[in-house]
Amino acid sequence: MNHLKLFVAPLKWHGIKLLEKQDIARRVFLHGQRYVSSGTSEPFLSASNSNYVEEMYYAWLENPKSVHKSWDVFFQNANAGQAYDPHLPDQLERKASFLQSHGLAQTPGKAEKLVEDHLAVQSLIRAYQVSIRGHHVAQLDPLGILDADLDSFVPSDLITTIDKLGFYGLHESDLDKVFQLPTTTFIGGSENSLSLREIIKRLENTYCQHIGLEFMFINDVEQCQWIRQKFETPGVMKFTNEEKRTLLARLVRSMRFEDFLARKWSSEKRFGLEGCEVMIPALKTIIDKSSEMGIEYVIMGMPHRGRLNVLANVIRKELEQIFCQFDPKLEAADEGSGDVKYHLGMYHERINRATNKKITLSLMANPSHLEAVDPVVQGKTKAEQFYRGDTAGKKVMSILLHGDAAFAGQGVVYETFHLSDLPSYTTNGTIHVVVNNQIGFTTDPRMARSSPYPTDVARVVNAPIFHVNADDPEAVMYVCSVAAEWRNTFNKDVVVDLVCYRRRGHNEMDEPMFTQPLMYKQIHKQVPVLKKYADKLIADGTVTLQEFEEEIAKYDRICEEAYTRSKDNKILHIKHWLDSPWPGFFNVDGEPKSMSCPPTGISEDLLTHIGNVASSVPVKDFKIHAGLSRILRARLEMTKNRVVDWALAEYMAFGSFLKEGIHVRLSGQDVERGTFSHRHHVLHDQEVDKRTCVPMNHLWEQQAPYTVCNSSLSEYGVLGFELGFAMASPNALVCWEAQFGDFHNTAQCIIDQFISSGQAKWVRHNGIVLLLPHGMEGMVRAAGWHVWRGNAAYCVFLCGQRCLGDPIVIQSSGEEGTFEVSQLYECNWIVVNCSTPANYFHVLRRQILLPFRKPLIILTPKSLLRHPEAKSSFDEMVSGTTFQRVIPENGLAAHAPHEVKRVIFCTGKVYYDLVKERKNQDLEKQVAITRLEQVSSLILRRQGPWGDFQQRTLSNPSWPCGEGTQQECTRLSWFQLG
Repeated sequence: MNHLKLFVAPLKWHGIKLLEKQDIARRVFLHGQRYVSSGTSEPFLSASNSNYVEEMYYAWLENPKSVHKSWDVFFQNANAGQAYDPHLPDQLERKASFLQSHGLAQTPGKAEKLVEDHLAVQSLIRAYQVSIRGHHVAQLDPLGILDADLDSFVPSDLITTIDKLGFYGLHESDLDKVFQLPTTTFIGGSENSLSLREIIKRLENTYCQHIGLEFMFINDVEQCQWIRQKFETPGVMKFTNEEKRTLLARLVRSMRFEDFLARKWSSEKRFGLEGCEVMIPALKTIIDKSSEMGIEYVIMGMPHRGRLNVLANVIRKELEQIFCQFDPKLEAADEGSGDVKYHLGMYHERINRATNKKITLSLMANPSHLEAVDPVVQGKTKAEQFYRGDTAGKKVMSILLHGDAAFAGQGVVYETFHLSDLPSYTTNGTIHVVVNNQIGFTTDPRMARSSPYPTDVARVVNAPIFHVNADDPEAVMYVCSVAAEWRNTFNKDVVVDLVCYRRRGHNEMDEPMFTQPLMYKQIHKQVPVLKKYADKLIADGTVTLQEFEEEIAKYDRICEEAYTRSKDNKILHIKHWLDSPWPGFFNVDGEPKSMSCPPTGISEDLLTHIGNVASSVPVKDFKIHAGLSRILRARLEMTKNRVVDWALAEYMAFGSFLKEGIHVRLSGQDVERGTFSHRHHVLHDQEVDKRTCVPMNHLWEQQAPYTVCNSSLSEYGVLGFELGFAMASPNALVCWEAQFGDFHNTAQCIIDQFISSGQAKWVRHNGIVLLLPHGMEGMVRAAGWHVWRGNAAYCVFLCGQRCLGDPIVIQSSGEEGTFEVSQLYECNWIVVNCSTPANYFHVLRRQILLPFRKPLIILTPKSLLRHPEAKSSFDEMVSGTTFQRVIPENGLAAHAPHEVKRVIFCTGKVYYDLVKERKNQDLEKQVAITRLEQVSSLILRRQGPWGDFQQRTLSNPSWPCGEGTQQECTRLSWFQLG
C-alpha cells in the first residue's frame, strides 16, 4: 500500500475543494492511469459527502479492515486491474442525487448506510459479471456430473444462499429495498432501479443458467458494455414460433442423419456427431446471421467428428455422394490415392433460405491432425478478402470448429490466434466453435490441460468466450447469433463453447466404458436433445406430435431415396469433393489445357527498368541508411553492366509478374530485409518513425500489388496460412521463406499432410513456393548437417513414387518442352537447387507460366548471395531463354571431351567449390562437372546414346562407372546435394 499512499498524499493539501472540482473517479481510483477519466465532469458532491468518500478511501488505504465490507469489496474491485469505466462519474452523480432526493445529503450517518448499501449492490452485480465468478456456477454440463471447468471453487461473493448477503453487509430484510442500478448493467431494461430480490434473480438468470460468459478480461469498455446489453437485457432470448419450428427441423435433420448412418453402416467408422447434434443448427444460425449482415463467402475448417453431417446439412453435399463413400467396391476415377470420407472437403454455392441471398460455402479438407487446418483456413480467407477488396472482412469470413482436447493441446491453435490481428494476416475476426465433449479420446480433461477451460487460449487475444449447455438449443442459437453479430461489429475473434458429450466412443468401434465408466453410464441414460426439445415445443403448443413425426418421416424418406440412388454410383470422382476450385484454369475435365510451357525470359528493356527501380528510392524526401545507399548503388552498377546477383534476379522475377497483373506475396521471418541482409524490399526512413517504402509497388502505374511481410516467429502457423492463401487463386505467386532451411521442421505437418500429398489425397493443385536457405554452409557444428538434411534429403524423400520410380515411360510427342512439362505434371512437387541467379529467375517465372500448379521447393543458398562468380548476364534472362534443368560442362573439358577422365554430377553451391578445387589441381581438361539444377523430377529419356547411362546413374548414385560408354567417360563421381 505504500505506493498508493504516495499517490494519495497530495490530496490532503487540496482537500475537499479539489474533490468538488475534479472527477470523483480520479480521487477514488488513483491507482493506475487506466482509472483516470479523459473528460471532465461537473461538481456534484456536497462537502459532507465528498469528505465522507475521501475519508473512506484514506481509511481503506491505511487498513482495509477498518472500513465496512462493502467499501473493501468496492475498492478491491476498483484496484483489481479492470478497465476504467467512463460511466462511473455518472453513477456517482446519480447516487449523489439519490442521496439528496432522500434528504440525506447532510446526515452523514444515514448517508453512510445508503452509500454503503448501493456500493454493495454494485459490487454484487460486478461479481456476477467478472470473468472468474458467474460462469463457475452456470449449469453448463448437460450430463450434470462434471463442471465445465476444472476449478471446483465456488465464489463466495455470489448469492447462492441468503446468508451470503452478509458478505456485502446486506441482510434478508434488504431484499425488498429498491436500489439504483449502475450504468454498467442492463438487467433493469427500461427501469433505473430494482429491488435487491429482483436484481439477484435477474443476475442469476443471465449468468448462472445455461450460458456462462467470459468477457470482463477485455480491456475495452464499449465491447464489455455491448456484451452486457446482449445478455442482461430482460427478454432478449425470445424466439418466435416460426424460429422454434425451424430449429426443431434442423435438429431433426442433424440427428436423423446420424441415426441413418448408424442403421445402414453400423460397423463403419464415421466419427458421428451424437451428443452434440445441436452443432448443425448452431452453424446454420451463424451463417444465416452473417448472410443477413452482408457475408457472401464462408470458409470453414473442422476435425473429422461431425464432418459428414456438416457436409450433408450445412454445405448441402448430395447425400448419395456421401452414402456411396461407404461402398468398398467404389473405384476411383481420378489420379491419386484419395482419402477417407471424414477428411474430405467441399465447395458449394447456393441461396441461403433464411435471407434469400447467394452464399458460398467451402469446407476445407483436413487430415487426422485435428487443428492443422486452422491456419490454412485463415490463409484462404485472407486471400479471398484480398482479391475482393474486402479490407474490413464484411464479405468473407471464416468459421473454425475444434474439439476441446485439441483446442487446448495443439500449439498451432495458439500460433493461429496470434496471426489474428497482424496487418498482413488478419481476417477481421473468426468465429470459433468448440465441440466440448469433456473428454479427449480416452483422456480425462484433468489429465489433458492445465487451464480451467479448454478455451482459455482465446483470452490471449481478448476474444470473448461464450460457454453454453448444448442440451439447451435455444440458448445455443442465441449465443451463436450474438457471436456472429460480435464478429461483424468489432472484427474480432469470438469463441462459442458447446458443452456437450460424446454418445459413443472415439469412433463407433471404440468402447469408452473401459476408461470412463461413470460418465458413460450417465450418457446411456441421457435423453437425446431432439426429444427434449420436441417435448418442450409440443407441451407449449408450438408444434403438434403429428407435425413432429411428419418432419422425421420426411427426412428419413429423403435419406432412403438418396441411399437407393447411391447404389448406382460405381466410380468415385474425388474432384467432386474439391474445396478450392479454380474456374476456367483447367478444362472441363479438370485437366491442364496444354502440356507445354512458353519461354520464361523477358525483354531486356523490362529487365533494365526493373533494375533501375530496384536501385532507387521512388519516394521524395526519404532518408535511407548509408549502408543501404551503397547496396542500391551496386544494384544500379550491375544493371548498367547487364548482370544480376541473386537478390536482383529475384527482384526481376517478382517485378515482371506485377506488370502482367500477377499478385506476388512473400512471407516469412525477416523476409522484408532478408535474413542475410540481401533483399531490402522494404526501405525505412531513418528520420521518420514507421515511414516505409516498397519500391516494387512503384514499378508501373497499373500493376498488381506486391505484398512482402515479416511474419510472427512461427513456421507451422505461417506456412499453413500461406498454403491457404495460395489455394484461392492460381494467378498469384505465393512464397514462404524459412529463416533457415531447417526451420521448416516445425512446419513438417503442413509439408507432409498438405503440400507433398495434397493433390494425391484431394486432387488439390497448389503453387506455393518454399524458399529454404542456408544449406550446409556456415555454423557447421551448430546448424550444418541438420540444415542440410532438412533442406534437400527430406524434400527428395517426399517426392512421389511416380516421380522417382519410373518416370521414363513418358515419351516426347514432338513439341519441345512437352516431355519436361509432362514429367513435372506427374510429380507431387518440384525440388530445385539452383546454382545461378538466372536459373532462380527462370524457375520462379516458370511457376506461373506452367499450365498447372505444383508446390516448388527451392534450396536457396547463403554463400551464393554475394559470391563473385554467382552472377548471371542479361543474355541468360532475355526473351527466348528458359530454365535449365541440367547445366552441362561448358569449360575446357567440353571442348576436348576425349581428354575427360572423370564426370562429376553435382547440384547447388558445391559446384563453385569443385570448380575452384579443379583449377587448383590443374584438372580443367580431365574433369567435367555437370550441374543438376532440378533435383525432382529428374530428366530421364530413352532416346539417344546416353539413355542407358542416364537411367542407371541417376537412379542409382552409387553406381561408379558407365559401362558401354568408356569412350566418353572412364569414371563417374556423384556429389551429394549441396
